[in-house]
Amino acid sequence: MCLYVCWQDVCIIITKRKNKKYMKTTKLVLALGLMTTIGLTSCKKYEDGPAFSLQSKKARVANTWMIEQAYNDGEDVTDSYDEYTLITTEDGNAELKAAYSFGSFTFNYETDGTWKFEDSEETLILDFENDDADRSYQILRLKEDEMWIREQGGEDELHLISK
Repeated sequence: MCLYVCWQDVCIIITKRKNKKYMKTTKLVLALGLMTTIGLTSCKKYEDGPAFSLQSKKARVANTWMIEQAYNDGEDVTDSYDEYTLITTEDGNAELKAAYSFGSFTFNYETDGTWKFEDSEETLILDFENDDADRSYQILRLKEDEMWIREQGGEDELHLISK
């Protein structure tokens, strides 16, 4: 006799045997599998992932980032971010080099500053010497080589990749 126990994407086959030690081991494996599955599904902190990472959030933010995709109110505005480099370090320093195009106008600037987490590491705060660049972003996805952020109180969503 076999018993199939499935929960989400984890299935375990339990066969009936007379050996009590085998049954205890089977129950232990079943309980550990269930706890691991529940634990991993509850690890997902950000809306778009990842579900699990061995790197700290601070280490994943520390990178040299460039825009892969940019959206304003759902509309693709990636071309408006001709040059955009955000450098963040694990010790909380940040540097922004940007050239924004809006119609026939182009704005270029470089500014140094800091970054930090807020709201249980779900919000990224960028605070620069040039206050025009200061922003708060909801983190949607945070991987070692990919970060998606949505401006709080604004319409912009940026998909950044490691440069």
